[in-house]
Amino acid sequence: MRKFAVIGLGRFGATVAEALARRGVEVIAIDKNPELVEKFKEIVTLAVRLDSTDEEALLSQGVDKVDVAIVSIGEFESCILTTALLKKIGVPKVITRASHTISDIQEKILTLVGADRIILPEVEIGKKLAQSLIASNILDYFPITEKYSAAQVNAPKKFWGKKIGDLKIRQKYRVNILEIRKISEDNKVEKVNYLPQATDMIEKGDVLLVVGEEEDIERFSRSE
Repeated sequence: MRKFAVIGLGRFGATVAEALARRGVEVIAIDKNPELVEKFKEIVTLAVRLDSTDEEALLSQGVDKVDVAIVSIGEFESCILTTALLKKIGVPKVITRASHTISDIQEKILTLVGADRIILPEVEIGKKLAQSLIASNILDYFPITEKYSAAQVNAPKKFWGKKIGDLKIRQKYRVNILEIRKISEDNKVEKVNYLPQATDMIEKGDVLLVVGEEEDIERFSRSE
């Protein structure tokens, strides 16, 4: 089972920690505020109050054993130190949330100290809104890297009643289908087909989770 650490339980960090916990993965939630930590004791695997700029404190709670750490600290100096320490103790992937006021120099500093990915929530939300306005078939949009994204897309009408293999989606649109969700008439998920095969059928009302480059996803969603 993958392990995650979420450092900083403000609005963004709390949302990430709770969402991860709901998916059944191990989550260590960390903050200096005892009230925030207390709220998460019944939600995550471990909720602990500590100073994330203290290397020994991080090691004492097994943070060096996690697969991914998400840093969501408002104060920039602490954000830098925490990011650097996480890489020092061997965390494979560190994702750091930055303020929308971050300068190019500050962003470069975070990269230099080891941030594998820097998230600007306002920018991410702006991208999602733009995608939803441009392509009405896109229900949700998740940037993965600067180049690749995932999106939930209403199955285009021209695909209804056809097998994935016959549609040659990868060759024509350069996207991969990761799952097919069967949606009931009352808009509830009836069944999820993870990593569907070439023989699986796409039906009217299905929601597809696809991954690819942004332009390819948009082109795929417009396949009417």
